[in-house]
Amino acid sequence: MPSKVLLIGYGNPGRLDDGLGPALAEAVGALKLPGVAVDSDYQLTVEHAHAVAQHDVAVFADAAVTGKEPFSFSRLKPAETAGPGFTSHGVEPDEVLGLARDLFAARTRGYMLGIRGYRFSEFGERLSEKAQTNLAEAVRFIAGIVTHDLCDDAAEAE
Repeated sequence: MPSKVLLIGYGNPGRLDDGLGPALAEAVGALKLPGVAVDSDYQLTVEHAHAVAQHDVAVFADAAVTGKEPFSFSRLKPAETAGPGFTSHGVEPDEVLGLARDLFAARTRGYMLGIRGYRFSEFGERLSEKAQTNLAEAVRFIAGIVTHDLCDDAAEAE
């Protein structure tokens, strides 16, 4: 039975390539892939834990300032229970997974997709040319792995 997948693209579309996560969510949403739900936001919050808990797989997608081109993809481990530094603003993907586990007894598998961006220091709702190329590669990658339930295989290949 195929997994129920949630893709959460996050970032600020008004800060050039920082909008890669929401752009991925929009592009994947337009594909209407069976079993794939899509969400987009400026940042991850504790409320995302409930949505994550309703799925077998959660893919968190964000722009990467440095790192592998065109993108990186890796398995996440749920964070341990929130400690003294925890805040409801700017929650990290592993913390969302940990909250889903602790609050809703979820066993959701989580993955991080970091799409390489290049321009972040200006304002504007557009992606750089190289970021657009990386986005297109990320869309093809996501469409291929989620429709064949290959997230673990892809993360191991990274």
